[in-house]
Amino acid sequence: MRFVAAAILALCLAGCGADPQPVSSGRRLDATLVATWPAAAPPRQPAFSRNGQFLATSDASGLITVRRTSDWKPVATLQHEGGATSVAFSPDGKTLFTAGYDGKVRLWELATRRLTGILEGPTRTLWSLDVSPDGSQVAAAGEDAAIYVWTLADPAAPKRLRGHDRNIWEVRFSPDGKQLASGSFDETARLWDAATGAPLKILAGHDQAVVGLAFSPDGRLLATSGDDSTIRFWRLPDAALIRTIAVGNHTYKLAFTSDGRWLVSGGRAHGGLGTLWHQLTGSGGSATPIRIWRAADAALVGALPTGDDVADLGLSPNGQWLVVASEDQRTRLWRLEPRG
Repeated sequence: MRFVAAAILALCLAGCGADPQPVSSGRRLDATLVATWPAAAPPRQPAFSRNGQFLATSDASGLITVRRTSDWKPVATLQHEGGATSVAFSPDGKTLFTAGYDGKVRLWELATRRLTGILEGPTRTLWSLDVSPDGSQVAAAGEDAAIYVWTLADPAAPKRLRGHDRNIWEVRFSPDGKQLASGSFDETARLWDAATGAPLKILAGHDQAVVGLAFSPDGRLLATSGDDSTIRFWRLPDAALIRTIAVGNHTYKLAFTSDGRWLVSGGRAHGGLGTLWHQLTGSGGSATPIRIWRAADAALVGALPTGDDVADLGLSPNGQWLVVASEDQRTRLWRLEPRG
């Protein structure tokens, strides 16, 4: 009983903040659920191709499903051995990159569904993967606290960027490809020179793990989020903290719409007591962990439900579609429509 009481107290301290309430005035972004895709294993990262014609979804078993966005029909299935954690398309949409628990990045030619290469270097789980806007570099990071950057013209010797001292949850290239952002369990986000690997800035302020990252489309802001139940906005290039949002619960993933007007976040579905009860019984707690924020004033304009924590999310290039991977072994597709 003493252990249970301690666990309940710890969960409350970690996630019992008050939920913000959506505003009723001004511009908003409405969401309509249009499809739910069940999975045999917990889903992981979804990613749209940059032309918006394809959506790739991944799961912990390593199954990658590529869907055509014109009708959402599957057109290809791939298998990342040992389980997949992250996926990303090349800029031309012809190659899909997958990362996984085996510490490898695999390259797939979508037209033939053929494995065309493996990027090696890490020896432990890779949690995050991104491709530079020009398609020349791939960055990935995870459990060994290093960021690996491969130049695809010569992938045998990746740069290894050291600075974080705990596992890295996310890496993202800036829209111009000149910088790389990372977020870590060491409670910091960092900015790196993408060409040289040189460290540029340390973004300190979160007091728990930094899990989510998103650059604004114009590259002037970096949004970060994590286990301290906040979203923080950093002005670039000086990395000054300009705004903090109290979200009310752990927030794992972030994405800006392509016009920069909206930020979507996803995180834990339950409060502290609700999380414990949910782990014990599979039910209980509030389950609206998908939040839509108006970027201009950080106002909350929508809260969407899932059956469990949000593992990851993705937005289509045209801003019309939101895909959310949830720990209830379902991936949900939402249609977005601005109002006002």
